[in-house]
Amino acid sequence: MILKQGSQGKEVREIQKLLKIVIDGHFGKKTHNAVCVWQKENGLVVDGIVGPATWNAMGIASTDNSELTEEASNGLIINTQYLPTDEYMTGSKPEYIFLHHTAGWNNPYNTIRHWANDKRGKVATEFVLGGQSIKGNDDRYDGELVQCMPQGGWGWHLGTGRSFMHKNSVGIEVNNFGWIKDGKTYAGTVAAESQIVTLDKPFRGYKTWHRYSDKQIEVLRDWIIWIGERDNIDIRAGLPALIKEKGADAFEFNQEVLEGKHKGLWTHTNVRKTKVDMFPQSELMDMLVSL
Repeated sequence: MILKQGSQGKEVREIQKLLKIVIDGHFGKKTHNAVCVWQKENGLVVDGIVGPATWNAMGIASTDNSELTEEASNGLIINTQYLPTDEYMTGSKPEYIFLHHTAGWNNPYNTIRHWANDKRGKVATEFVLGGQSIKGNDDRYDGELVQCMPQGGWGWHLGTGRSFMHKNSVGIEVNNFGWIKDGKTYAGTVAAESQIVTLDKPFRGYKTWHRYSDKQIEVLRDWIIWIGERDNIDIRAGLPALIKEKGADAFEFNQEVLEGKHKGLWTHTNVRKTKVDMFPQSELMDMLVSL
């Protein structure tokens, strides 16, 4: 979607809201000028037109035909923004659910746009779950889950070399920056205190992490249950059962899981020693054992 002088509607109001100018839904000269100022401040081409690059930078989900909503069988709302068809494969018959986090910002639509435009090939998960900004100043995407490929689609989301595990799993990517050191993320962003959680003991070398929000954990639970029912996956098998036995240590690498000996619900850390997504936040563990 492209917005410029003369455009009207709710998308213009969203732009005006972000720019903190009069919200009237009409893209006039003042909106054009405000967009130009915003583009200059954010290192974009200054043309006063809200095209794909500016949409992406603003972090606002445009409402073209790629972004739709429908109601799932249990009343949950499915937001969809499908990747181009050459960015994923089809034919999955899932036996696993794998949880990840992005090590990045809070907007799930931007995560999907990044996957669509990067050069890594067909690397993606079926679902992305929005969160709170690490700066503590933006929660508009908190708990918003987006499907980026149709049921049966799959991507290379594990990096294990086990093709059967990639093809036969559903991935959920949670928007979260991961570990925090000296109050900053790996990218150098200062984390608001409200976004920091400290673990009882270090996980993969770190005690402080970007907190999974209450809304993320609540929505994640609902969708794990829904996916389990949709794909006939035992969501209580795997990590939830192992947490009851080992607590936070259940998130560590597990050779038998890597070899495909145990189906069910797992996290990326269970199959890769070098990964840190997800981490054992107590509220997350409580949710998983309650499934």
